[in-house]
Amino acid sequence: MDGMTAHEDGLPALARLLAGGGVAVLSGAGLSTESGIPDYRGPDGIRRHRAPMTYQEFLAGEPARRRYWARSHAGRAVIAGARPNAGHFAVARLRAAGRLSAVITQNVDGLHRAAGTADAVELHGGLDRVICLGCAAVSPRAELDERLAALNPAFRDAGSRINPDGDVELPDDLVASFTVADCARCGGILKPDVVFFGESVPKDRVEHCYRLVDEARALLVLGSSLAVMSGLRFVRHTAKSGKPVAIVTRGTTRADDLATLRLDRPLGETLTSVATHLGA
Repeated sequence: MDGMTAHEDGLPALARLLAGGGVAVLSGAGLSTESGIPDYRGPDGIRRHRAPMTYQEFLAGEPARRRYWARSHAGRAVIAGARPNAGHFAVARLRAAGRLSAVITQNVDGLHRAAGTADAVELHGGLDRVICLGCAAVSPRAELDERLAALNPAFRDAGSRINPDGDVELPDDLVASFTVADCARCGGILKPDVVFFGESVPKDRVEHCYRLVDEARALLVLGSSLAVMSGLRFVRHTAKSGKPVAIVTRGTTRADDLATLRLDRPLGETLTSVATHLGA
């Protein structure tokens, strides 16, 4: 397995893995924490704060959608203002240098693209886009932000504690007073172009990711606890095929027993060091 032994620790082993090229990356929320966006679970694996809204809740009625959009509107400035960190830039350098064959991300913050990995596959979609559940039209989130601001001129951001999906906690009275915008084209329900909990990733996107993993020589997981099956399945698939699986993240993951290489280290520092060592 490329000179690695089971659960070997250390940067030299990661550098050896990447030196051979053909490595696919699967990134998670832990890669974006250094950009000021929290992950769903801390290093101990315990879920932080409240559970995110599910797809079923969002569809259930206007009150749930009002709650989502009020909180998302309040937290939008933080997500829109987030910038790629050293880890994102190191991934982009390694991709440009041919060390990485593909980048698949579970994140919806768009920071891989912003760092220069233009072909990163956003498994769960992106918060910078909005889709209509009626006519399926996709539009920029910036356009909706302008409409929401016009509909809610007195809305004040009293939120706190940004969540990974871009919303914040708000008092009930602020949520109740918020006006939601419908699709400007057909009047349908607008939803962020992301996969909610309880919603399935589009089949063609999943199949594309499986192809990328099959074409890769190894899989490198960055900043993910692999708590949800949408990402874990690719790790299990890789391990089942006999290819190396490397995991770099803080805390435990659901696939630690499948890892050939496991590093519990800060992502930005670790990836920058390896990229520099490889001349990327």
